[in-house]
Amino acid sequence: MKTPSKLLLNVASVACLLLAVRAPAQPLLAIDKNTIIATLHAEGAQIYECKPDTSKPAGQPRALTWQFREPIATLMVGGQSVGRHYAGPNWDLVDGGAVKGRVVTSTPAATANDIPWLELEVVDHRNKGILSDAVTVLRINTKGGLAQGSCESEGKYLGVPYAADYLFLRKHD
Repeated sequence: MKTPSKLLLNVASVACLLLAVRAPAQPLLAIDKNTIIATLHAEGAQIYECKPDTSKPAGQPRALTWQFREPIATLMVGGQSVGRHYAGPNWDLVDGGAVKGRVVTSTPAATANDIPWLELEVVDHRNKGILSDAVTVLRINTKGGLAQGSCESEGKYLGVPYAADYLFLRKHD
């Protein structure tokens, strides 16, 4: 990985980026309370599995539906790979640092085809690296990623391409 400074983005730039996309307001609240330590672009796929819909009460027919399983994505800065994003959700960087998150809030994205914007709380840190002080992760600027249509065969998998930006934040000093 290059230097950590290449991963930094100032708050004013991010606020302009969010507003330019006509973004949901929720991520701006987390930015106001924290300092951005890294902004990473992700490209990959959201993986779904065809399973019976368990949201129906027992005894009612359960149609097969696409259910989210995991993300698989490459994390990039300036077109260069700096890590990966996968089930957990986890983010691992080439500097050895890694974090795991838990969804706190979900906000609908700009279109019905895009996965929602998320605020995630960091619940686990592994190794030292630029993400060592991260307490919050924001998934913003999502494109694609939602499963469309019905599934016909239980156990079948579907990968739906997506892109997003992940902002990693630490508490203000």
